[in-house]
Amino acid sequence: MVKTFNLVQNQTNELPNNIEAEQSVIGSILVSNEIFDEINMIITSKNFYDPMHQKIFSAIEKLIYSGMLANPITLKNYFEKEKDEINVPDYLIKITKFSTSSRQTTEYSKLIYDLFVKRELIKISENIIDTAKLNDLDHDGQSIIENFEKSLFDLAEKGSFSSSLVKFDEAMKMTIEMASNAYKNDEGIVGVPTGLTDLDDRLGGLHKSDLLIIAGRPSMGKTALATNIAFNAAKKIQEDGRKSTVAFFSLEMSSEQLSTRILAEQSRIRSNDIRRGRISEDQFDKFIETSKNISELPLYIDETPAISIAALSNRARRIKRLYGLDMVVVDYIQLMRAANFRDGRVQEISEITQGLKALAKELAVPVLALSQLSRAVEQRDDKKPQLADLRESGSIEQDADVVMFVFREAYYLERKEPQPATVDHAEWQSKMNDVANRAEIIIGKQRHGPTGNVFLEFEPAFTRFKDIQNS
Repeated sequence: MVKTFNLVQNQTNELPNNIEAEQSVIGSILVSNEIFDEINMIITSKNFYDPMHQKIFSAIEKLIYSGMLANPITLKNYFEKEKDEINVPDYLIKITKFSTSSRQTTEYSKLIYDLFVKRELIKISENIIDTAKLNDLDHDGQSIIENFEKSLFDLAEKGSFSSSLVKFDEAMKMTIEMASNAYKNDEGIVGVPTGLTDLDDRLGGLHKSDLLIIAGRPSMGKTALATNIAFNAAKKIQEDGRKSTVAFFSLEMSSEQLSTRILAEQSRIRSNDIRRGRISEDQFDKFIETSKNISELPLYIDETPAISIAALSNRARRIKRLYGLDMVVVDYIQLMRAANFRDGRVQEISEITQGLKALAKELAVPVLALSQLSRAVEQRDDKKPQLADLRESGSIEQDADVVMFVFREAYYLERKEPQPATVDHAEWQSKMNDVANRAEIIIGKQRHGPTGNVFLEFEPAFTRFKDIQNS
């Protein structure tokens, strides 16, 4: 092989590299530029170990992307003034002797990338050691772990030899597979099922890579709906016998409160009675039996308050890597933090929603996030929420694929109860009977289908949404 430029290979602590493979790949491209199209999705200039090889590959990229031929003659002018121990233009001619077949060049490119990954792992490890040794208040143990995990995940994703560039026939294959799955599914659901028939009919389930927003005023049942959906999705995973999970990030409620809600719903025992111990022996036995039946549910709850979008993303990545992941639930957006919180709340919310959407695409799972509504709803006669009612609505509405509002007329009607034993009270009672356990899911935005309303039954005692029977 031709002597390389870089003297670092003579050092005892040499990082992993293969100069011969780098020479072969560059030589092959210089002989036949067509090979570049096959390997440029695998490696870039920064993946080469030798600094001069990085410069040569970068120059080749510029020429080919400009529609020009890249060979020793066209590259000569780029390196005539390059000062090194050997003549670079002559070197370019010499390494063409080591050109090889397209298949071997592809394999060498993968080898170059693999060695780059190993070098990056060494750098990351050394950086972790150096940072851990610092007595710096800005770098506590948890933040070091989070940064380390992100660095590893980013490196792993870049090393998959995949690209965001997808040929149309590949996109069609994915579409046909999706349509085939829907056709074979009796319920016509492609995405993660919510367990609510009418809602699944309208949405087709929760689709991969989608950011879905459930919004509503306090006490409308946002958390209850999200918990119901998370439980149903986890139960479906368990029934299918798949290795996967649902991740629930609860910024407001503790894991104990969430599990109490789920147990109340499944055992049909009031959550208030459970908390206060006002249950009979039979009810307690039923409660324990129910807990045993669902104890293995593939549902992970993270109860970290005020979690940052970076930390949430890292933990979701970890869960997917270790256990598999079908869906992420976040309760709720306004309780999260972002890096740019000093730039104002609107900018912070924008960074959070963009981060959640990016996470959905990155992990190819639906992200279901809850959001508060502004007080403007309370000032109107018509209390039904609209897209404009979303707090810091611009970014939430823009980044979301689906926006759903939870609305229960009974909540507002209860607060307008007239004096008992009056005509008005009789009319109020009649209307209250009609809407007492009714909830309305208003789909204000849906990229994949129509908007509209879905009516459900809501049982406040068990914090449970369910399909309306015989409707």
